[in-house]
Parts: sequence; structure tokens; C-alpha cells
Amino acid sequence: MNAPRTRVQRRPVHGVLLLDKPYGLSSNDALQKAKWLLRAEKAGHTGTLDPLATGVLPLCFGAATKFSQLHLDADKSYEAIAVLGVQTTTADAEGEVIAEKPVSFAPEQLLAVQQQFTGDIDQVPPMYSALKKDGKALYDYAREGIEVERSARRVTIHALEVQEIEAGQGRRRLRLRVTCSKGTYIRTLGEDIGNALGCGAHLSALRRTATGPFKAEQCISLQALEALPEQERTARLLPVDALLQGHEAVTLDVEDAGRFLSGVRRRGSWPDCAHAAVYGKTPHALLGSAHIKAGELIPGRLLSPIEIQSILESQA
Repeated sequence: MNAPRTRVQRRPVHGVLLLDKPYGLSSNDALQKAKWLLRAEKAGHTGTLDPLATGVLPLCFGAATKFSQLHLDADKSYEAIAVLGVQTTTADAEGEVIAEKPVSFAPEQLLAVQQQFTGDIDQVPPMYSALKKDGKALYDYAREGIEVERSARRVTIHALEVQEIEAGQGRRRLRLRVTCSKGTYIRTLGEDIGNALGCGAHLSALRRTATGPFKAEQCISLQALEALPEQERTARLLPVDALLQGHEAVTLDVEDAGRFLSGVRRRGSWPDCAHAAVYGKTPHALLGSAHIKAGELIPGRLLSPIEIQSILESQA
């Protein structure tokens, strides 16, 4: 007979964990594991990584989940390895091989494709993606053998470096270093670069090295997190306002802070600002986000008094 599972006593946990997502694990599975290790009541992530991808996955706990959308929209950086001459159903090593072609191109063609795919480009999302059509994920259609028509989407490749590296298992390979806008599929980029070279390609490795201001060097693995005593696990969390880096800081007195938390606009001598992080003066605590127009502080996402008190107690 199996021993009964110990029920985890959940608790309010607030902050951001920069996780180095492991290979082979879905983003949600990684989130649930970290949530269990922290005994957190509420958690969410800031956009998924493919199971075969590794790297920066910011996880939001408690009050931080209110600002996770900001990092869905953030620019991302990746390193990838593209295997030339082989195309797969998924554009990565997980799929079935659907085409093989000889590889032959001049060195100057690499520079040409690097330039071709830098800047604003159009991408057709892959069938093996979480995008939805009529309420159903594209990968569900793909697994049923159904090809769905997809419209090209405009994305921005801010920086791209394409370099041939040593062959692997008899196949020529490229290293791609990419900084791009939200919604960019690196699998599709690798495949499109292969097609532009006349041989096709698929990704054998993909690592996210940055998302917004967060870098891979700041991250912790699940294995390392699990090895820490519980109190030290919590200490790995960044404060909630780490998600508001680059926002203009606005501090309100007690009266204005109370009204702001009720969703009431406040007037002041602040210059216009698209993104503001609003704090209470006494005690000093994050209240939420806002924007400023014509001297009005207009509430955005607000923390609840219970969340604010919980954060202050955890800092005591």
C-alpha cells in the first residue's frame, strides 16, 4: 500500500522567481514544481517556453501575478542551434523528418540572410504552437493531421547573429543569437533561414538568455531551489516591483494613497508618463501601476490592502 501523500500547507508568497527552465519540462510543470517548493497560494508565469527550450522563465507569485502581462510583452533574447539540410514537422528535434536536402552555400550568403531577417519581418506561426483557432490550440489540429490556414504576423528582430559552427552527427550547423519582439517563433526563424539558404533547417537546441531586464545569470534551477532550506528559497524571490523596472516612481501621502487604492484618480504636478509605479509614503509600499496624463494619476493594476499588508509582514 502506498503511503498517503503529505498535504502541503499553502501560504501567501509575493515576488518574482527567475527560473532557469530545464530541458524537457513544460513551463506549467516548472511553475507547479516551484509553487510546491515555495508552498505558494497563487502563481503564474510570464509566457511559455517550449518543453525542449531552456533558460529564463520569470515566475510570478501572489501580488506579482497582477503585473505578469508586462513581461509577456517584453523583448526576448535567445541562442539556438540550427541543423541544416533537415526539416521536421515541428521545426525542432522533437518532430518527424519530412525533408532532407543537400547543403551548399557561399559564406557571404550567411551575411545576406542575417541582413534579410533583421528588422521587421513577417512570420507564419507554426502549426505546433499554442495559438488558438476557433478556441482550439494549433498543436491539437497538428496532432490530428489537420493543417490550418495561418496569417503571417509582423514581428521585429532587433539583432541577429548567424554563424556556422562545427558539424554535429555529420550535419552542418548554425548558431543563431537573436533579440526579438514578443510573438517571435525562433523555430520558425531557424526554418526560414534554412529555406533562404536553399537547404531547410530545424532547431536542435534553444535557450532563452534574457526577457526584458532579466538575464540567465540571475536565474536558479529547480534542482538548486529544491536543495535550499525553505527560508532560503523564499529569499531567492525578487520583490514585486522588479516587474516595474523602468516605470516612473510616484509616492503618495496616506490620504491620496487610500483614494488611489479605491481606483480614484489623483491630481498633481507630475509630467505625462505612460508607465508609473505608485508607492505609499507611510509605510513605504507598492500600491500598483498607473499612467499620468494632464496632471492626473490614473490607476492601472492595483494591489489589495490585504496583499500590501502581507508583503509588509514578509519584509518585517
